[in-house]
Amino acid sequence: MKENNIVSLRDISVDFDGDPILVGLDLDIRDKEFVTLLGPSGCGKTTTLRTIGGFVSPKSGDVFFDGVRINDVPPHKRHVNTVFQRYALFPHLNVFENVEFGLKIKKLPENERKNRVHEMLELVNLAGYDRRNVNQLSGGQQQRVAIARALVNHPRLLLLDEPLGALDLKLRKEMQIELKRMQQALEITFIYVTHDQEEALTMSDTVVVMNDGDILQVGTPQDIYNEPKNAFVADFIGESNIIDGVMHKDCLVEFAGRKFDCVDSGFGTLERVDVVIRPEDIKIIEPQDAPISGVVESVIFKGVHFEMIVDAHGYKWMIHSTRSEQPGAFIGMEVAPFDIHIMHKMEVE
Repeated sequence: MKENNIVSLRDISVDFDGDPILVGLDLDIRDKEFVTLLGPSGCGKTTTLRTIGGFVSPKSGDVFFDGVRINDVPPHKRHVNTVFQRYALFPHLNVFENVEFGLKIKKLPENERKNRVHEMLELVNLAGYDRRNVNQLSGGQQQRVAIARALVNHPRLLLLDEPLGALDLKLRKEMQIELKRMQQALEITFIYVTHDQEEALTMSDTVVVMNDGDILQVGTPQDIYNEPKNAFVADFIGESNIIDGVMHKDCLVEFAGRKFDCVDSGFGTLERVDVVIRPEDIKIIEPQDAPISGVVESVIFKGVHFEMIVDAHGYKWMIHSTRSEQPGAFIGMEVAPFDIHIMHKMEVE
């Protein structure tokens, strides 16, 4: 384990009622990073989070914190706090008392409790709200109280299980920025669980993409988006056109009835592959000059671009462009070699 890893999971397996949820999972999380576990419902991301927090005991494998095995350490003795989607605020306590609760349990002196609570309320932009009833707060304000309560004990690690899921879109976007600001200000590790790709790309230093209890890819948001390891990651992180293709040799792939230059290598001769092309990487040109041409089936205005579906060579292509074409129009499409991403076919069990 590397010295700057705050958490390491080694060969973690978890079963629920005999059904495997995690099987042999390995993961390292570096200190002071914002890490997001991203994947569809049921992929194992929340189970991974709860295993780190001590709420789930693995069937096998080891959980390390700062290099020390903590499998047998109960949740309240780990240097970890958790924020859930349901904030679990105490309705009979005001904002100050909710945030202070954990400090009173620890029997900290009153002056220290007061200073810490005010410090946290300042951090979450709720200064002056200390005597407010929590039932009088908006959803976003209640979320801030829950975060302040989790941070007031000065944990080394904060776990966040889809904490923005109950907020409306505008509030979610505001809180994404706020959470990243808090994490950078406190210089502690955040592990965040979500199925929302935009949240992951917006806030994270590192994204861990999961599916079926397995980790498919770990990388920066830019790496995950621009260089997905397989078709599942490409399709889950943003929109993608995924087309059947055949590699003829390094940097030469055939799809849509013709051969194209690309930049990928290391595939077998005539290996069947997935060709992944992002909608924004397709350029509309005149059909007589185009390697691919087809008929526009639909056009939707998305605010910053038009989304078009084009029927071409047996596929429904999605194009994102600032240029709009009318349904029924015959158009040409071209893609630069570096925008053609080649993936090994995923094995189907």
